Amino acid sequence: MKFQRQAAIVDLIERKEIKTQEQLSEELKNEGFNATQATISRDIKELRLVKVSSETGGYKYSTPEQNNDALHMPRLRNIFRECVIKVDRAQNLVLLKTLVGMGNAACAAIDAMRIDDIVGTLAGDDTILIIMRDNSDAEKLCDAVRELLV
Repeated sequence: MKFQRQAAIVDLIERKEIKTQEQLSEELKNEGFNATQATISRDIKELRLVKVSSETGGYKYSTPEQNNDALHMPRLRNIFRECVIKVDRAQNLVLLKTLVGMGNAACAAIDAMRIDDIVGTLAGDDTILIIMRDNSDAEKLCDAVRELLV
């Protein structure tokens, strides 16, 4: 449950402008997660979320910038590992199967990794399509994902 909640947090802050822990708590409740303020505070710390300037003024939560290392952030790795159940590839396209309802959260974790060789991602309920720059990059990503899933 912890990994699913943390995956939902990453997904929420990527999709919405979350400015406070109270707002995050409310959004999590809307997603079906009941968490105390202390739990949310621990999740923020473990995910290493940061506050950045918001377009509407004030500050909002964000994932920290990553330096091209897809496996850099331990919490994102754990979220990813808990959600993804299968990886496959067709040329420069990588397809990931996830637990039902976790496609968006796992995809948000991938997006937060800021991998340069990814052209774009598309998430469904239990499937993620990752478009890579070329076949070699797709093969490397598949190998990295398989290592994570072991």
